[in-house]
Amino acid sequence: MHWILDVSMREDACQIYRQNAAENLAGLRHMALNMLRAEPTKISVPMKQKRCMVNPSFLKQVLVAGLTSMAKS
Repeated sequence: MHWILDVSMREDACQIYRQNAAENLAGLRHMALNMLRAEPTKISVPMKQKRCMVNPSFLKQVLVAGLTSMAKS
């Protein structure tokens, strides 16, 4: 998991150290990764990130898939 966070979201390059900001961003990255993984399209996480940046409807699919998977838990 750490490798994916480091490679696709460049977690190790983040230089935010103020109070709880680093922990908060780590939590947001984990949530984003879980939402990307919950989306059923069979492409890699970095490709899903790129598609989300370009295509707002795909971003909506990822958010809906992520939120429904969180609701099931």
